[in-house]
Amino acid sequence: MKRVIVDYSKLTSDILDLLVEKFPSGYGYNDIITFKNAKDETVRAVEVRTEETIYLVKISLKLEETMEDYDADEDNFDDVYDNDSDLDEIADEDSDDD
Repeated sequence: MKRVIVDYSKLTSDILDLLVEKFPSGYGYNDIITFKNAKDETVRAVEVRTEETIYLVKISLKLEETMEDYDADEDNFDDVYDNDSDLDEIADEDSDDD
């Protein structure tokens, strides 16, 4: 299973759907995952999954606002990307492909 780190600015409508479905009332402290990225920076994210991919969505005030806006009016939400081409794939440490 591949893992992908996603910044707020690169959210797709599919990932937003997953976020709103998993966290309809917003995420809490226990939902936040903290890790170091390749640049040794501390990153805080929430996790959503599909059958093929684990998405780690970086958290920020802007993410919370985006989730609220998207949930409130899905039909008029145009401020997200519609493809995954700009997402950063990260190595799967648990992968059996090695």
